[in-house]
Amino acid sequence: MATKARVYLAGDFGAESGRVMAGVFTGRRLALEEIHRFPNEPVRLPDGLHWDALRLFHELKNGTRAAVRRYGRAVASIGVDTWGVDFGLLDRGGGLLGNPWHYRDARTEGMMERAFRRVPREEIYRRTGIQFMQVNTLYQLFTMVHVGDPRLAIADTLLFMPDLFHYWLTGRRANEWTIASTSQCADPRRQKWCRSLLERLGIPARALADLIEPGTALGPLLPDVAADLGAPHLNVVAPAGHDTASAVLGAPLEGPTDAYISSGTWSLMGVETARPVITAESLACNFTNEGGAFGTTRLLKNIMGLWIVQECRRTWKAAGDDLDYAALTALAARAAPFAALIDVDDPSFFPPGDMPARIVEHCRATRQKPPSDKGAIVRAILEGLALSYRDTLGCIERLTGSKIARLQIIGGGSQNDLLNQFAADATGRRVCAGPVEATAAGNVLMQMIADGQIASLAEGRALVRRSFPVRSFEPRDTAAWESAAARLAELRSKRG
Repeated sequence: MATKARVYLAGDFGAESGRVMAGVFTGRRLALEEIHRFPNEPVRLPDGLHWDALRLFHELKNGTRAAVRRYGRAVASIGVDTWGVDFGLLDRGGGLLGNPWHYRDARTEGMMERAFRRVPREEIYRRTGIQFMQVNTLYQLFTMVHVGDPRLAIADTLLFMPDLFHYWLTGRRANEWTIASTSQCADPRRQKWCRSLLERLGIPARALADLIEPGTALGPLLPDVAADLGAPHLNVVAPAGHDTASAVLGAPLEGPTDAYISSGTWSLMGVETARPVITAESLACNFTNEGGAFGTTRLLKNIMGLWIVQECRRTWKAAGDDLDYAALTALAARAAPFAALIDVDDPSFFPPGDMPARIVEHCRATRQKPPSDKGAIVRAILEGLALSYRDTLGCIERLTGSKIARLQIIGGGSQNDLLNQFAADATGRRVCAGPVEATAAGNVLMQMIADGQIASLAEGRALVRRSFPVRSFEPRDTAAWESAAARLAELRSKRG
């Protein structure tokens, strides 16, 4: 390259696809370039649903190799972020003990309730501050205990997905804090493992690795990996390993009156706080306290997100009707408003499968006329998401005692202008959408801080504001959304 730019590579793995992004820093602005994108498809085996971890690592190396060919020695470092809660187990020699489980596998159904018989629900929340979801690492491990999985007995190290990829790159075993904090196995106040909690559930805590902060330099590539990639100079830096943590770092938040929505397969809505909020009310709202960089906490709630649209699209594609997301959103924009109201967080929408049929069944169970076509189905989903944002915003304001003035929507879902407008209308707040690549930006910012190119998170967010466009949406017909919210609340109460 002729330019003196400094380049940082972000391996960013979502639940639907992965990519390697190059963050090119020229001293004034940051540009992000997609080097390599690949699908991240689960594999169903006779024993359940798994991630294809070896294929994902292969694709990570393909993207890294292509970036090094393009940018040469300007590439300073690489870091990986992924979805939360899932993990790989290593034996003493470093071998992977089976393919990592997919969090949507059905094996954890009913395991939360079994765990509560040993440790009360309230105590688990008081110790961990994490939202109760059957996907959490705690219940995945408890399931292994319950079924007597022999891999747990011989495991030497548990590595969450970004930690696993970093281990394969460098040979270093460590658990980065932001990804570990999603597990419901750690204390967010002390940033330590809840070893006694695990022991009471019969989970061996010996496999837990040392916790490290985001921005930790993990070292150079292993010699064989460096030779394979043609990158003997490349260093590995642990970013905020949870993709939402990286996305929040890359969000151009301006202060405590800003809330964020990381919009993608999941919608994660919350605020950045100086300390965890673990109270009876946060438990009642089922809010989570996940670790951020620089000692911050992400007080947030997981909302089902665009997963429901993704599964509808997969179902329709399998039937021979392959419409892209833009086409589906255009159909939704033309559909009648509030024809059917769905609770997007209903557990029936969690597993993979025929999502349109589930939406029809959901409407029948709530005594509503089901949506009659694709546009009506997608509109019902997007309206349901916006109504869930409205409910969650109310919880945030009660938990923090602060009025939220603005919503910052980041991630791939921020490209959906219809959903952005619905969010503004439903919440009565101004919505700012972008950057789309907030996760990659946040990943790169932590590498830049480790490299001494920027000094602080505030400086990094100022760089994001200079570098990426943001679109604004003002609330419009809020009265109609208030009426829809009241109707949905009534439907929920009748269903119990």
